[in-house]
Amino acid sequence: MKHELNFNVDYRTTFGEVLVINIDGQQFNMASTNGERWTYQMLREIENGGSIDYFYSVIRNGKETRREWSVEPHRLETNNSAAKVITVYDHWIDLPEDGFLYSSAVTECLTKRQKANFPKSKTAKSIRLKVRAPQLRADEVLAVTGDDLPIGEWKALEAVRMYEHNYNEWIIDLDVTKFTKPIIEFKFVALDSEDDVTPFWETGPNRVITLPVLNSGEQVVYELPEARFQIYPIKCAGTQTPVFSMKSKSSFGVGDFGDLKKFIDWMATTKQRILQLLPVNDTTITHTWTDSYPYSCISVFALHPQYADLNALPPIADENVAKEMEKLRKELNALPQIDYERVNDAKTKYLRIIFEQEGKKMMQGQEYKTFFNNTKEWLVPYAQYCVMRDKYGTADFNTWPDHNEWNEEERKELENARTKQYKEAAFFYFTQYILDKQMREAHDYARSKGVILKGDIPIGVNRNSCDVWTEKKYFNLNGQAGAPPDAFSTNGQNWGFPTYNWEEMLKDGCQWWTKRFTKMADYFDAYRIDHVLGFFRIWEIPIDAVHGLLGQFAPSLAMTRQEVEAYGLKWNEDLYMKPYITDNVLHTIFGEYAHQVKEMYLRPTTEGKYEMLPEYDTQRKVEKAFEGCTEEESHIRDGLYALISNVLFLKDHRDGDKVHPRISAQLDLLYPTLSDGDKWAFNKLYNDYFYRRNNQYWYKEAMKKLPRLVNATRMLVCAEDLGMVPDCVPWVMNELKIVTLEMQTMPKKPDSRFGHLSEYPYRSVCAFSSHDTPTLRQWWDEDRERTQDYYTTMLHRSGEAPHPLPGWLAADIVSRQLTSPSMICVTTLQDWLAMDESLRLPDANAERINVPANPKHYWRYRMHITIEELMKAEGLNSKIRQLIIDSGRK
Repeated sequence: MKHELNFNVDYRTTFGEVLVINIDGQQFNMASTNGERWTYQMLREIENGGSIDYFYSVIRNGKETRREWSVEPHRLETNNSAAKVITVYDHWIDLPEDGFLYSSAVTECLTKRQKANFPKSKTAKSIRLKVRAPQLRADEVLAVTGDDLPIGEWKALEAVRMYEHNYNEWIIDLDVTKFTKPIIEFKFVALDSEDDVTPFWETGPNRVITLPVLNSGEQVVYELPEARFQIYPIKCAGTQTPVFSMKSKSSFGVGDFGDLKKFIDWMATTKQRILQLLPVNDTTITHTWTDSYPYSCISVFALHPQYADLNALPPIADENVAKEMEKLRKELNALPQIDYERVNDAKTKYLRIIFEQEGKKMMQGQEYKTFFNNTKEWLVPYAQYCVMRDKYGTADFNTWPDHNEWNEEERKELENARTKQYKEAAFFYFTQYILDKQMREAHDYARSKGVILKGDIPIGVNRNSCDVWTEKKYFNLNGQAGAPPDAFSTNGQNWGFPTYNWEEMLKDGCQWWTKRFTKMADYFDAYRIDHVLGFFRIWEIPIDAVHGLLGQFAPSLAMTRQEVEAYGLKWNEDLYMKPYITDNVLHTIFGEYAHQVKEMYLRPTTEGKYEMLPEYDTQRKVEKAFEGCTEEESHIRDGLYALISNVLFLKDHRDGDKVHPRISAQLDLLYPTLSDGDKWAFNKLYNDYFYRRNNQYWYKEAMKKLPRLVNATRMLVCAEDLGMVPDCVPWVMNELKIVTLEMQTMPKKPDSRFGHLSEYPYRSVCAFSSHDTPTLRQWWDEDRERTQDYYTTMLHRSGEAPHPLPGWLAADIVSRQLTSPSMICVTTLQDWLAMDESLRLPDANAERINVPANPKHYWRYRMHITIEELMKAEGLNSKIRQLIIDSGRK
């Protein structure tokens, strides 16, 4: 049926700007006589009961300069078959303050409502009211009532119920001919699904509409400002734990997607609503324990085979093999920690047995074919990468005798089930099919239980990953991503990941990132952006460096020599940019080994100074020379690292004529040799550079990237925004309504030792510890002076703080976190268990998941009790339930 559609929207443009309406990927220029009211008329074929989605944007000189919030666009239904002419009065929609209420975390998990179908009608003259009411809870529906009979004459229980046609957006069609007044006053009310519950009225003055004079076949649609309800905001509690740490009676030595469903049962039993996981992507580089690092993925799309729930697969047909595998399963499952290598070897062997036994039949099914067609863009190159990795015994594709990069021309053969190439790759197709199916089922199960699954987006990928192999143009391989020094790592962190080539990524609108986020939405309803600061600037470390101390922010506004001297620091390249090595420095660092170091690794230059020998003049050269060194030799190695980083300035990675002050240079041995005047000048330069110079620049850099990613899906966006945080970060986080992270042990105010819970913003995640920090019990005993200060000033208790941490006090600390203003409070499993002295692990140090200062940490922490035992721990579970209820969380 052909309709005449008349769009109207108010938007004040400036000279040279044009408003356009975007429908199905096409843009239509609107018209305006005053630059404020914009209109567009079109004839469009829309079947009765059909709909169109659209949004408005601003164009200047042929380029889009601004667009509406497009996560939830405007929607127009044609349910009235009599309406041939539809006039719409819209308003421009920016990202709302309560945008998180439109996330799938809320609409699919916390306030999921059964949507009634919008009925069809044949009303000759009608108006449609359309309004968003995201505050409504799961058991509430919206209705309208007012001063005329068709809308209930202000009787709330006779109000006209509306229909939720889009997430949090409600509509109703009203017959104009049935109204007795030319102007109607009305309000929206929230009705409970139980009829005897008192209706909840919207606040503020009555809404007013002058009814239009309509001809037969005309309909007017009024898009109204958001409903005004003073409803208590959503607050929920949850747990953070890795899937690999989960343990059930039936798991195979590591947590799997079957265990995830069991853990979701425990979450629901204890009234928790959000489960935060670590990354679940494939990290298989070497087939050794070093692959246990979950943030070093080989594919941002593929899932890790270790998470396959073998119990959900057909049984092994060979009884002897089945008995052997069951014996091995019990042995591995009884271990107190994960044996990464044995577990993954065993699970891969099991999957290959099932593949040989059932693969052909399963891969002929429609379910597999649908999966393959939906994922083949990334699945096919991933599978070939895995084949080559295993064939040549290394993931370093630069050393392979062939296939050093992905060749798109080979796709056809790899997708054809009759070819040799397909058969070589088929096991990896099969495995990802199994994993995808199981993870989707876990996601659906979480939704059915009202639990939000929160994923984790690592900031980097392994430099030998499939992603780099297929899309080298997106990565800078001559740099390494990391983090500057902090209280946990005095030398900074070097993650080894390549940094991103954002210029290249922005050329195609960050498609790689958009696809990545879209894939995440298949499995999660919320996500944590790991190290969100990396979207403003990344800490980029030269490829020849080991320590993060030699890094610099990229991109950033490097300094010219003239700028440095303008601060009053006379330029001296030899002094400031070459390692400062003297006898005094050598004695301070090496003590009794100073003479040995001088003889073996250095050569004299000017009087009293030395330089590194060419074969040891970078940290990587030193690292290689000391491979397999003893503990005594490692002291010399670390000292040589320190010599190389003992500089005041570093050359810019992209422009050798510009420099950056070296991070934490004031703590090194060159700084004390400066005159007081030079120290003052350097400190002023240093503070301006790190805390003021780049703020506007980094703001613009983040706003090129993050809006695209935030709007890519309806997942709830959370971010880890801790560390050396520039002032521009809160600007962006607030503008994009990203949920921040607040940790009491890592306060954002530089003059505070601990965060004040009462000052946390609502749009935040509150947590005491995480996978990267000590657990609550560890932290309590690490520094007794700090603990005493916390005990007195934060817990407001007198006397001496007890050690070790008693269960009652752990419960008090957790309860205070729960009562913070934050919309989400996440507690690690270890900290929940800390409340029960009879249940928690005796050795608190065995609960640590990661030590960020150690790039070769073995990620192997596992629950010491099974999920089945946890489900029966009613003492702990009732305590968790009560704390959550008492804190007012859902």
